[in-house]
Amino acid sequence: MSVYALNIDEFSDNNYTLIGIHTVLSEYKLAYLLNLHLKVKFRRATYDLDFTKKNNESSYAVYEYINKELDYDWYLISNVYKSTKTSISTGLFSESDTVMNLVPEKKKVDFFLKIEGDFDYEYIVKTIEKINQIPQIITSYEIEVESLKSKEFLIF
Repeated sequence: MSVYALNIDEFSDNNYTLIGIHTVLSEYKLAYLLNLHLKVKFRRATYDLDFTKKNNESSYAVYEYINKELDYDWYLISNVYKSTKTSISTGLFSESDTVMNLVPEKKKVDFFLKIEGDFDYEYIVKTIEKINQIPQIITSYEIEVESLKSKEFLIF
């Protein structure tokens, strides 16, 4: 009997670029500013990235911009999920905050900008320069996808 194995790398062609964004903005404000400065049209996706790990559920917001003319797909993905749990202990309420990251090895990144399609390196450099000119953005930079251990979380 033959045994077949599938490798996740066979399905991901890595035909996308990942940009990390550091900011204190909420996702809808960031999407608005990116729309304004990059001349894109991010809209809230009809889905979120939902995960369950060790009885902890997390949900990461996704905004998308599909450009059929240029064959580019843009996704703005939150990297941070915060939840507050309230418990009763000795008659007093106590709250504990839990912070989970979509890509744990990039805990300092607040959002990922995933750009899929055929484009050249100069296009990415110009996009990062435009993002860094937005006053509310601390910094943004390209992330090497191959270096991420949990890159499969970004395949959707």
